Amino acid sequence: MHLYGTQAITENDHLSIGGVDTVELAKTYGTPLFVYDLALFRKRARGFIDTFKEASVSAQVAYASKAFSSVAIYQLAAQEGLSVDVVSGGELYTALQAGFPSEKIHFHGNNKSLHELDFAFESKIGCIVIDNFHEIELLKKLSAHRKQKMHVLIRVTPGVEAHTHDFITTGQSDSKFGFDLSNGQADAAFKALYDDPYLELQGMHCHIGSQIFDTTAFRLAAKKLTDKMGEWQEQYQFHTTVLNLGGGFGIRYTDEDAPLQPAVYVDDMIKTVIQEAKKLHLPMPEIWIEPGRSLVGDSGTTLYTIGSQKEVPNIRKYLAVDGGMSDNIRPALYEAKYDGVIANKMSQPLTETYTIAGKLCESGDKLIENINLPAAEPNDILATFCTGAYGYSMASNYNRIPRPAVVFVENGEHQLAVKRESYEDLVKLDLPLSIGRG
Repeated sequence: MHLYGTQAITENDHLSIGGVDTVELAKTYGTPLFVYDLALFRKRARGFIDTFKEASVSAQVAYASKAFSSVAIYQLAAQEGLSVDVVSGGELYTALQAGFPSEKIHFHGNNKSLHELDFAFESKIGCIVIDNFHEIELLKKLSAHRKQKMHVLIRVTPGVEAHTHDFITTGQSDSKFGFDLSNGQADAAFKALYDDPYLELQGMHCHIGSQIFDTTAFRLAAKKLTDKMGEWQEQYQFHTTVLNLGGGFGIRYTDEDAPLQPAVYVDDMIKTVIQEAKKLHLPMPEIWIEPGRSLVGDSGTTLYTIGSQKEVPNIRKYLAVDGGMSDNIRPALYEAKYDGVIANKMSQPLTETYTIAGKLCESGDKLIENINLPAAEPNDILATFCTGAYGYSMASNYNRIPRPAVVFVENGEHQLAVKRESYEDLVKLDLPLSIGRG
């Protein structure tokens, strides 16, 4: 059994997180319930930040908040000295409501609206990562109209394909994101920006994918971007001040995964950039990275209450829980794999093999296939590990299922971070029929 962060087994054979009994959390807050281990989040954040400090390299570590956004998580990121990146006006609004320093907010996205960009200017955020030529034109008009400067980066696709799922690979040439580095698009974007009176170009950004387990692709991407930095310096005397190498650092979901420690990814990036900058006679840029999943993924655990069972003779046993694809779409979307335990039977023998089924009206609503567990009974608590990234943030109200609550735990304390939706919440935006006669 692999336990994460502060997870432990109590004297009464229950799973605890942050010194808090998960069975008691389920009783207090109900299920499904997301539980976040704040100590593990802090450990991951410090692992990234401290590696840059030890190398004496100027850097920003930005929490990629699409992984999980809430007022409390932005406040936690601020406590740990992180920057954040946002990808929508809603994420930006939430970060600002949390009191997050606006100058440490970076705005991403392949189709930012004029309203969102205006909101970013109004909020005086730290940087906008430009994704396409349409956005360049919007930003030029907006900044000139407002007579307001803004730091910008050019997002490029370096043509590096990380070994990951097709749906979460973003650095290859055929991507909806960014300017291609090899076909002249990135150069055209640079020419449109480098002498603009209001848009202050700092450098480049890339993101090569997610759930990456080695450093090879990151080194290749860093080399390609520094080569381009050298070209721009030679031709235009432009000195890149920021090199953003994105995120995508993998975590352990199951025994099949073998991620590296945060320091290993960062150390390889630093060495590559230093080496290439020295070779090309470039001033050392500030390095930015954007961990998301690697900060919150294994910090999060979902608790479910077990209900019905069904056996298909000689095929499988289904074990149904009170959530499913409405709180974790990733198994259906990405064929993502998870592990888990029965939180109130931690040391009992694993005598049964189950497929964990959700309660949504879809045959594909299966959270885990073929997991070995103790014999389960109704009202047992199933804990699914590593659900902190893209669980709540991708949750839906399919079948009119209310979204779960979110609880933070640390040092024996627990607090509600996001309230559970009610049935009343489900209809609060609905309006009655008012046209036609039927």
